[in-house]
Amino acid sequence: MSDRPRIRPGRRNRERPSTPEAAGPGALAQLGVVLRTPARAAEPLLAQAPKAWQRILPFAIAGVFVVTLLPVTITVLASDYGLGGGWSGALGVAQTVPLLLAVTRPVRAWAVVLIADTIGALLLLQADKVASHPWPWPPMTIVGYLLLMACLGLRESVRTLVGVWLATGAVGAALGFFPPAGTSNTAALLFVLAGVVLALTGALRGYGDAQRRIAEQESISEAERARRTLLEERARIARELHDVVAHHMSVITVQADSAPYRLPDLTEPVREEFAAIAASARESLGEMRRLLTVLRGDGTERAEGEKAPQPGIDRLQQLVETTVRAGQPVELSLAAGAARTAPPAVDLSAYRIVQEALANVVRHAPGAATRVSVTVDADEVLVVVVNGPARGAVVALESSGTGHGLVGMRERVRLTGGTLDTGPLPDGGFRVAARLPLNDATQETT
Repeated sequence: MSDRPRIRPGRRNRERPSTPEAAGPGALAQLGVVLRTPARAAEPLLAQAPKAWQRILPFAIAGVFVVTLLPVTITVLASDYGLGGGWSGALGVAQTVPLLLAVTRPVRAWAVVLIADTIGALLLLQADKVASHPWPWPPMTIVGYLLLMACLGLRESVRTLVGVWLATGAVGAALGFFPPAGTSNTAALLFVLAGVVLALTGALRGYGDAQRRIAEQESISEAERARRTLLEERARIARELHDVVAHHMSVITVQADSAPYRLPDLTEPVREEFAAIAASARESLGEMRRLLTVLRGDGTERAEGEKAPQPGIDRLQQLVETTVRAGQPVELSLAAGAARTAPPAVDLSAYRIVQEALANVVRHAPGAATRVSVTVDADEVLVVVVNGPARGAVVALESSGTGHGLVGMRERVRLTGGTLDTGPLPDGGFRVAARLPLNDATQETT
């Protein structure tokens, strides 16, 4: 029985803005977020991408490079450089297969590939046809190494990237002291290209991280704004309650207390009636002060306000007596030990439900015979308030789902995990029945 308005599926999608500016970050920003380095070690690239094909894409690209570069590397080393077939095959595998590892562990893959490339450059010193060819890094070695640099740039920190780049330049510079005759040195070329790839991919990763931090900060700011709005609304409600309700209740208390002194000829029953009015007004003021403390304060003040004792089942007798003195015939049937059995949440909810039900009877069926019953078994507390038809013309009875009183009852019952049944009776009366489970309420309060 929820009073919340129903929202048709798809409404949110239809109301999204269609302009690129209002739809969110651009394509570059989205790509940067997708390419953001995962925080956990050994997690594949694009592991946080929203679509499955995006998560598979790094493995597919690495596989295509390995399948393409492996036979090309073996063929070029054996045919063009004149290296032996066994060494060509071993170097081809060592220089290309580790590219698959770069998707999850790029630093380890880089270490393996750099060692294999260095060994290959040393072996090419003795190759028969190395003259007039690029050395120490053949073209296919440069292509595979640049792919490895891209994986590193999307995963590792700036310090690691600088270290990798400097190590690449140092190895190339060291090999440059022993160049074979007639070769074109490619150490500087790889050093420059590796730096460019590392810079671009590192900047892309940093941009994605910046977008993520901005989104997180906006989420935190939105939560803070919502919390501030809630606190401001509470303060506004507290001011209105104080200005409107507390003032009038104070006036009622003063008038009721001073009536016997201002009107000395009052009879004893009338004096008792004024005393009862003053006592009820004081009790209402006390509950109002506790409510204002909760609405005005933060966590500390709210905790102080919640330390005040709350009414419960043990005060139903007093509530019924007050209602009877107001001229409403009410009978109470209260199970023995109900207040001791019920946990605090159920205890307070039962009292508030009876209080609201009796208030509705006084407003809408004054003078109607009313019966309040509170029973307890092993699993639940059953609260039933039934009134007969009103005597004379009164305001129409509230129907289920309308009125703040019934809404408040449903909310209290929902919080305790119970059920509420309300509705008119055939004879013109009204019935309120609430089942408040003991076990669920105990779990809620612990």
